[in-house]
Amino acid sequence: MSGKLTGEFNFFQSQPLNIRTLLITNMLYALILPIIEIFVGAYIMRNTGSPSYVIIYQLCMYIGVVLTSVLNGALLKVFKVNMLYTFGIIVSALSLMIMMFVESLGILELGIAGFALGASTGFFWTNRYLLTLNSTNDENRNYFFGVESFFFSLWSIIVPLVVGVFLATIDGKVLFGYQVDVNSGYQFITVVVLIIAIAASIVLARGKFANPVQKKFIYFRFHPLWQKLLGLAGLKGMVQGFLVTAPAILVMRLVGDEGSLGLIQGIGGGVTAILVYVLGRVSKPQHRMYIFGFGLMVFFAGTLVNGLLFTAIGVIVFVLCKVLFQPLHDLAYFPTMMKTIDAVSAIEKRNEYAYIMSHEVGLFVGRAFGMLLFITLAYVISEDFALKYALMIVGALQLISLPLAQHIIGQIEKLKKQ
Repeated sequence: MSGKLTGEFNFFQSQPLNIRTLLITNMLYALILPIIEIFVGAYIMRNTGSPSYVIIYQLCMYIGVVLTSVLNGALLKVFKVNMLYTFGIIVSALSLMIMMFVESLGILELGIAGFALGASTGFFWTNRYLLTLNSTNDENRNYFFGVESFFFSLWSIIVPLVVGVFLATIDGKVLFGYQVDVNSGYQFITVVVLIIAIAASIVLARGKFANPVQKKFIYFRFHPLWQKLLGLAGLKGMVQGFLVTAPAILVMRLVGDEGSLGLIQGIGGGVTAILVYVLGRVSKPQHRMYIFGFGLMVFFAGTLVNGLLFTAIGVIVFVLCKVLFQPLHDLAYFPTMMKTIDAVSAIEKRNEYAYIMSHEVGLFVGRAFGMLLFITLAYVISEDFALKYALMIVGALQLISLPLAQHIIGQIEKLKKQ
């Protein structure tokens, strides 16, 4: 066993400096993601009791991401890409901290907090895509995203368990003469998040990254191949918003508290972490669609079980399916996206960031559709109805992604032969 681990470490060490730097940076930031993706929703549910408030918060967050992607493109003309990436990491931690220290959470406060966190994470995601695109190639992207997904999955086990246990045990305790509650625990966690963000920024400074040569990045017309990829992005965005909010809402509504949430996330994360690492290590570009299709079927099955049962057991099955689906989906999706950018940017001779920014718009259209679908069903019928059937609708629509992705890959291969 130790020999295999040593071999994997040596293989990691054989990767170029920028790949190693990005993977370590993302490994550290992955410690923060479960806090943003899981416990923010649970925190809002605890303080408002309304799933619709969680959705409104999330929608404002995604608006912030899109607007930031435009601003980031302009700033790339002045600042280094790794500086903007660092800025996004630090500000996302600070935004999270500010929200946790706000005393009252109304729609206005949630909207502002969501927009601020979305704006900061927008710097993170867009620059992450750009750095990864320019530091990897189609042959090593399976490995890159396999390692990245491994740590995302691993921390999705450890962080929710630790945070869930911490919040459950600290509530009601007296420390230094002060009565501690769950909200105080959240505030302490955000301080730890800031420290981790600073550490990730220090690691990122070791890399040697270059900005795009061409400065123009706003276009409204694209090659038909990229337009199809934007359709795929819309489908991904449609489910992405639910992956952030639905587990917290369902667990808090039907299962229990944050401790239960952490435990459920942890059960499925262990197997998934090992699976995505192995797949990333041994799979080739031609295997991506098999991984993609399997992930889509797992997610759809989870939404069906949740909708049909709508009990604690149904929620547990759904969350386990979600934990398995997300890294498998990303492992196949992001290399496909970047392969499409490589192909289309070579044809159109444009700044790669133009495609990254438009990709964020495509994601937002899907996210907005998913969020508005939930809000509409919640207000027109009921929140329980929305929690049952909005996920099933989105899960069914996701199945369109597989033939569309296969078509995109086929078109790229045809272009290579021309």
